[in-house]
Amino acid sequence: MDALIRKVESRLAGSPVPVAVELPAGRRVGPPAAAVTLSFKTWSGLARMATGQIGRMAEDFVESRVLLHGRMRDLMAVAARLLPGSPVEGERAWWRRVRRRARSLGVHSPLKDARQVQFHYDVSDDFYALWLDPRRVYSCAYYRDAGMSLAQAQEGKLDHICRKLMLRPGERFLDIGAGWGGLLIWAADHYGVDATGITLSKNQHAYVQQLIHSKGLKGRVRIELRDYRELADDVPPFDKIASVGMFEHVGQANMAAYFGKIRRLLRPGGLVMNHGITSGSTHPGQLGAGMGDFIEKYIFPGGELLHVSHVLREMALAGLEMVDTENLRPHYARTLWAWSDGLESRLEEAQRALAATGPGPEVGQKILRAYRLYLAGSAMCFEHGWISLHQILAARPNGQMQSGSLKGAQSGYPFNRDYMYR
Repeated sequence: MDALIRKVESRLAGSPVPVAVELPAGRRVGPPAAAVTLSFKTWSGLARMATGQIGRMAEDFVESRVLLHGRMRDLMAVAARLLPGSPVEGERAWWRRVRRRARSLGVHSPLKDARQVQFHYDVSDDFYALWLDPRRVYSCAYYRDAGMSLAQAQEGKLDHICRKLMLRPGERFLDIGAGWGGLLIWAADHYGVDATGITLSKNQHAYVQQLIHSKGLKGRVRIELRDYRELADDVPPFDKIASVGMFEHVGQANMAAYFGKIRRLLRPGGLVMNHGITSGSTHPGQLGAGMGDFIEKYIFPGGELLHVSHVLREMALAGLEMVDTENLRPHYARTLWAWSDGLESRLEEAQRALAATGPGPEVGQKILRAYRLYLAGSAMCFEHGWISLHQILAARPNGQMQSGSLKGAQSGYPFNRDYMYR
């Protein structure tokens, strides 16, 4: 055990914050006034720390095999130091890529996707309300000005999307994965569109229905509990489509079907905004050091990330022309830290919210510990560039050379960015 303890001490020697470790036998290693203290109940947990198995350490924390004392921001600084190397290498071997694609096909049926979405989003509305902004926008905010609050930055993001899509009164607008209705309501209130949203979350569906009724938007805004694959191709096409924080759940194997469905639903010349998390690796695969496995087990079962280059390829193959791409990676890091700090400041209320709606207090406590690590850990990953966030604006060309502001535009996109910021 002495060799293991020496290895742990060596790994922590260059930590940016003081760290102490309490061993299973009760001995303490590290400074007495440490910013972070990790108490291990098993020697195997200590071995995982020594070898940089961050995902397994996170699982030990959720299952109470490791106790944490200290701020999540400080813990993430330590975690980044413990990693044995970059966690974004991806799967280079051809047979692993084939196996991953086969798995993707197997876990993304409409029924399985509905269960996976509900596993995450139907935890507890009251729980999410504790740390999200008042509109409950659960996606990357847009900090146009450094001094913005989370609520201001989320409204800024909603308007940024609407401006990019050039929404106009009376246009048919579809929001795929509408969440708690933030974009739907914003687009209807500020841009006068006829808005339809779809979600697989029962909680979100019920919440948005109530929101539509309370705001008197019935007839102009609607929310459906529906999979994107179930949308009929023969309905009147939509002028504009948005997908915000949803395509991470689609799966690599279904990307062609997903973007093909969007193209068929979009009128010729119309615009689509795909806003979603992308991988920092050009090779498909989960985050390394066990972090991807942790997220799969406790947070987003079935979630898959692709590099933005792969996303653009799939869009092009579906017949959608990318006209603008914006990387908001550091914006998401700041968003996640705002969520994390918000949750950390209300842990007791979060415990009560989860206990009231979950299967029991013990399970609720596990969910809370998982989310604490997920929010702070994701912020760390965005800061380091291991994952990213791209807004991709695309058009369905209409084939008419004279349409648009420039010859050959073939869509309503003006092929300059001035309109987004006026």
